Amino acid sequence: MYATERQQRILAEARAAGRVEVTALADALAVTPETIRRDLTALESRGSVRRVHGGAIPVERLEIEPTLASRTQRRTDVKRRIAARVLEELPAGGTVILDAGSTTQAIVELLPHDAELTVITDSLPAATVLATRPGITLYLLGGRVRGVTAAAVGDWAVRALADIVADVAVVGTNGISAARGLTTPDPEEARVKRAMVDAARRVVVATDSSKADDDHLHRFASLDHVDVVVTDADLADDAAEELRAAGPEVVTA
Repeated sequence: MYATERQQRILAEARAAGRVEVTALADALAVTPETIRRDLTALESRGSVRRVHGGAIPVERLEIEPTLASRTQRRTDVKRRIAARVLEELPAGGTVILDAGSTTQAIVELLPHDAELTVITDSLPAATVLATRPGITLYLLGGRVRGVTAAAVGDWAVRALADIVADVAVVGTNGISAARGLTTPDPEEARVKRAMVDAARRVVVATDSSKADDDHLHRFASLDHVDVVVTDADLADDAAEELRAAGPEVVTA
């Protein structure tokens, strides 16, 4: 097989699977890993893939991250059902870390007005709503605010979370899979999400089923760090079983 043919096959596989790995390609194409690395470098130089540790992803996966406003308009009924189920996981009178995102914002909107909780969040929209609730003791994490997600990121947020022990962390994710765990496109968001997971005794992931088997560039937690995944009934049975086998309870709303 000529190099051009091999590279075309690698690119087709990357587009079909969402990513390719050097070792697997070397085995499948009966060449050395170094040959595959040269092929990936050539494809990257043509703008077809982006090299990542151990492999590459097609540039089509590097789409512009949608804004919070646009995500809030998608699958609103599904997110409200997920949010209602997540409320059952919150400890009465306990401490909750609440991630930024459209699904977690739905939780804020559904939270009973007489709820008594201590809430720690990096989300400006969540803090705006919760600041007026008499039963909520609110802590807003500091840092640089990302306009795309209205979330505080950076060292200030990470350092603050390092000194916290919360009952529950409710986190969102851009991607979830048994193989890769929880992933997100932005490295700074990944740092804060990872710190949230580390700061909580119990971790609940709130995500709709469209995120299943969708791996993004930065992983912030493996599934053995997650206690419960709350999603919707559109999640395929085999995908749900793969997630359960990796550790967490999976419930649908």
